[in-house]
Amino acid sequence: MKRGFSASTMLMKIIWINIGLFVLLRLTAIVGIFGGSHELINTVLDYVQLPSSPALLLTRPWTLLTYMFAQYDLMHILFNMLWFYWFGTLFMMTATPRQLLALYLLGGLGGGVLFIAAYCGLPLFAGHTGMLIGSSASVIAIVTATAILMPDFRMNLLFIGAVSLKWIAIVTIFLVLIGVSGSNAGGEIAHIGGVAVGAIYALRLRRGHDITAPFNRAFDKIANAWNSLTANARSKSRPATGNRQPFSSRDRQSPKPGSAEPSCSRSDREILDSILDKIKKSGYAALTPEERQRLFDVSRKIK
Repeated sequence: MKRGFSASTMLMKIIWINIGLFVLLRLTAIVGIFGGSHELINTVLDYVQLPSSPALLLTRPWTLLTYMFAQYDLMHILFNMLWFYWFGTLFMMTATPRQLLALYLLGGLGGGVLFIAAYCGLPLFAGHTGMLIGSSASVIAIVTATAILMPDFRMNLLFIGAVSLKWIAIVTIFLVLIGVSGSNAGGEIAHIGGVAVGAIYALRLRRGHDITAPFNRAFDKIANAWNSLTANARSKSRPATGNRQPFSSRDRQSPKPGSAEPSCSRSDREILDSILDKIKKSGYAALTPEERQRLFDVSRKIK
């Protein structure tokens, strides 16, 4: 199972984390019910959900991250993960796995910050406290960014047929705005934060600036630090074997005949890079039908 998770794409890793937390929360509720402690799940949720109170957030800072990967309602996670899979797959046609993860996190952070700001500053929430849970803000950031970068890409919807992404995004955002006046006003405001982050990402990317770049640099530093620690640990635990000359190029084994080749060639990556450069300069709409199909084929091979 661990190997399967490691071999998954970034898109599927995020989905599996969401599903895993959902299952854990539901199992916790079942254990609490059969153990005679109906409040157990509420206690656990308090340490997963994002509180609207900044004072309480200071005692639970991790909730700014955990809330965007957790769902407790079945329909909530079903809708979010389907939406994320569909638009995440399209997003990955013009992005890297790290950009997907970074935008997911930024969308969640944007939604969380706007949620807290609304409860602290709007008269509507005066004297009230709220808790935020769910990946909706992160998912809608991906939806918005994809629709802006690929506005004319058509998706087949059940009972409707082929619809351009821009119209799907417009309807989604319209429903979010309407929901602000409903019973889940705080959650809908968090969705607006995700919309804003997705729009900023896409519009800035069109001008050649990637707002996820600082996240990617941070990921690199963390990965390098981790690799350094594990390498040191392995070198300390390795028994001494006396003086030994380092391997030379002749010592290294050549690939065995019939061994697997990389999933994509260098020419495929060059083609993908040239198409992505064209998207950054002129937008997705500037691609020819042949280039769009080539982009889709090559990106699937790389993933």
